[in-house]
Amino acid sequence: MNIRKLILQGEGTMLDFKKTITNNEKIAKSLVAFANNKGGKLLIGVADNGNIIGVKSEDEERYMITKSAHQFCKPAIEPEFEEIYVDDKLVLVVNIPKSDTKPHYALDENKKWWVYFRVNDKSLLASKIIVDVIKKSNDAIGQLIPYTDDEKKLFEYLGQEGRITLKQFTRLTRSSNKKAQKIIVNLIVSGVLKPNTSEKEEYFTTT
Repeated sequence: MNIRKLILQGEGTMLDFKKTITNNEKIAKSLVAFANNKGGKLLIGVADNGNIIGVKSEDEERYMITKSAHQFCKPAIEPEFEEIYVDDKLVLVVNIPKSDTKPHYALDENKKWWVYFRVNDKSLLASKIIVDVIKKSNDAIGQLIPYTDDEKKLFEYLGQEGRITLKQFTRLTRSSNKKAQKIIVNLIVSGVLKPNTSEKEEYFTTT
C-alpha cells in the first residue's frame, strides 16, 4: 500500500485521517458511517491536512479502536489493522469492510444509539430516509423500480430545478409522506437518485 499516494487523495467517502484516538464515541461514529456505506479506511497518525505525525502507542490505538468497534457499535464491527512505516513514523491503517449486517448504530455521550452514514468527507447522522436506504440496500439486487406518474413528475421537476426535498415531492404529487419517502428510498437504492445534506435540509438530485 502506498500511503503517500492514498493521503494525496484526501479525506472522502472511503478515507478518513486521525492524528490519534482519544474518544470512543467519536471513533464509533466514524466506524459505523463507513460500515453503513461502502466501507473505508482510517489512517491513524495522519493529520487533517495530510501531514504524517505517526502514532505514539500502536497498542493503545488498537485497543481504543477495538473497544469502540465492539462496545460502542451495534451490531459490533470487526476492523482489520495494518502497520505501515513512513520515514520511521508508524501509520496505523484501519480497514472497515462494507457490512452485510447494517444498519450499524453508534453509542453517543448521552448513551443513545444513532445511525451514521458517510457523505463525502463527513460522518453524518442518518435521516429516516437514509436509514431506510441502508436497510433496503442489503437485499436490493435485481429490484425493479416502477415508473408511475409520480416518478415522471419527480424527474420533470428535477430536470427544471435540479434538486428536490421530500416536502416538495409530497406537494408535487399530493402523496402521503410515507408514500413519497418510499419512492425516494427505492430510487436511491436503485442508483437513480442521490441524497445530499446541507446545514439546512436534506435534498435529492439525479446521479
